[in-house]
Amino acid sequence: MPTFGVILAAAGQSSRFNDANYKKPFAPLAGRAVWLHSAEKFLEREDVKQVVIVVAPEDKEAFLEKFGANLAFMAVTLAEGGRHRAESVRNGLEKLGPEIDMVAIHDAARPCIAQVWIDRVFEAGTETGAAILAVPVAGTLKRVGSDSVITETVDRTGLWEAQTPQVFSRAVLEKAYAATRGQPTDEAQAVESIGQRVRVVQGSPINLKITSREDLKLAEQALKALPAPKFSGPAHPFAGDDLWR
Repeated sequence: MPTFGVILAAAGQSSRFNDANYKKPFAPLAGRAVWLHSAEKFLEREDVKQVVIVVAPEDKEAFLEKFGANLAFMAVTLAEGGRHRAESVRNGLEKLGPEIDMVAIHDAARPCIAQVWIDRVFEAGTETGAAILAVPVAGTLKRVGSDSVITETVDRTGLWEAQTPQVFSRAVLEKAYAATRGQPTDEAQAVESIGQRVRVVQGSPINLKITSREDLKLAEQALKALPAPKFSGPAHPFAGDDLWR
């Protein structure tokens, strides 16, 4: 069984979250910080051997003051973020132990992730060396000019919205970041740039990323709608059905 390391990306500026007290990964959600919901989903797994959370340098002191006990109890490693996401992920990679074979990058502000979706993308990543969760674009897309006037209706055929986790063999991801000179918007773009094929695994709209304060209300409801985890033993008589599996 390959060993997985997980990098939780929490070093963004949360400019659209518009909260004077919290950045979005650290905001309270259903009684716990958003990032804790994300971290716990991976810490529950036997194949995950290390979790690293990457925070902005200016947040490090306050983060340790508030969550230092959580880091120690859960054995989560802390890394400092860089100026861009790519730099932050590189810094997280440097914290992974030599025993890690596969790397999963997950947005810390994407707390509504279910084990069944993690299972699928971990399996695909192991098989191919590169896989991401994504969902087909469902809405009608409009290209809009600087004057706020529609210039084109975009054909959505074949368009998918990327999610996380994004999963790669460690060797592939390290090679991609060694070769990357620009600022890829996600890890898949960096990996694509070296010619690596990236498998898309269908995720779910429930796996939302918190961007605005209003998203916290949606996330609280989404947490209640997550598919129940599968158990190796007999299910109890009140276990959920297989609707989401």
